[in-house]
Amino acid sequence: MNMDSDMVYRKGTVVRSTLAKKPNETMRVFITICVGIMFGFFIGVSFPSLPFTKLNITSALLRDFVIIGNKSAAQFTDNSSNKSSTANQTVIDVSKIWVQSNPKGAERLPPGIVASESDLYLRRLWGKPSEDLTSKPNYLVTFTVGYDQRNNIDAAVKKFSGNFTILLFHYDGRTSEWDEFEWSKRAIHVSAIKQTKWWYAKRFLHPDIVAPYDYIFIWDEDLGVEHFDAEEYIKLVRKYGLEISQPGLDPSRGTTWEMTKRRNDRDVHMETEERPGWCSDPHLPPCAAFVEIMAPVFSRDAWRCVWHMIQNDLIHGWGLDLALQKCVEPAHERIGVVDAQWIVHQTVPSLGNQGKSENGEAPWQGVRQRCRREWELFRVRMEDAEKSYYKSIGIDPSNFTVHHR
Repeated sequence: MNMDSDMVYRKGTVVRSTLAKKPNETMRVFITICVGIMFGFFIGVSFPSLPFTKLNITSALLRDFVIIGNKSAAQFTDNSSNKSSTANQTVIDVSKIWVQSNPKGAERLPPGIVASESDLYLRRLWGKPSEDLTSKPNYLVTFTVGYDQRNNIDAAVKKFSGNFTILLFHYDGRTSEWDEFEWSKRAIHVSAIKQTKWWYAKRFLHPDIVAPYDYIFIWDEDLGVEHFDAEEYIKLVRKYGLEISQPGLDPSRGTTWEMTKRRNDRDVHMETEERPGWCSDPHLPPCAAFVEIMAPVFSRDAWRCVWHMIQNDLIHGWGLDLALQKCVEPAHERIGVVDAQWIVHQTVPSLGNQGKSENGEAPWQGVRQRCRREWELFRVRMEDAEKSYYKSIGIDPSNFTVHHR
């Protein structure tokens, strides 16, 4: 081979060598990514029992790897690499979920998985979740009970149809004995020693827990229900648009308030005349917009407000009845007493006997003293809260009369 031909050969070699040294950058990135994916798949198949977290491969590392690949491809194909890189980074960051409209604490969850409400429906340990419930009661009734009042509660529960969830709060710790009643096996039992119904209500009846129920009954254990029918009661509450209500009380049993005494000539009443000086306004408690705390019934919306008003440390609820009117508007048209379905308050001092005897006093005396003390504390807190609110919006409370005090 002569020198000219040798030169041609070498030139060809040089040309081919030069071309071989200029790989396609995009293809290199693509191949690198594919090899990485295949390597990861191989590791996963080879070690199925090894937890993923122990491989120490984080989502952040994988994300950075993808971003580097995107940057390399962008630099080769487009001179505006900064813009492409920023755009790709933005796409990746979208995967960090933050939904401000979600409930507090759930902002990092996709809205479709957020279960912000619950219920008290009992479910099975087996089978399909969608087949658990043969019915969903529309109403909830709670009783705060001691075992000594079991017969009275048995009679009361039988006045509530299967359209009611039954929830018993046990202040004496005795729960299993109630299984002598067939309905008790389907009821929900919550036990905490020496607590009141408002203590239970604040902790177990959050509005998001009882959201499926149209009406919530929060009743004492010493109510006579011979003349009461729960379904008929609901019909009257709906008919008259009552958001907060109670059955009328037998007037022969020494009730305190005129407003809650049963009247014989009507289905429902929403106002009354009290003793002179007791009512500053005929539309305010105790002449109107008022029910007692022994047997209140709340609509779902009204209860959402009332629950927030219940103070966490004030457990007897005294004074709460005079403030319920703040939760509905107009209160004197939305709070009332149902006369056609009435009850008897038997005034059994069972919870009072759960108190502690001090300084030679009977247990119930200490309980009664705390009731009165809580009433005053609640009144002061409400007044202070309202004054602070009006001051915060530039109104002098001393010169401003709130109609619904």
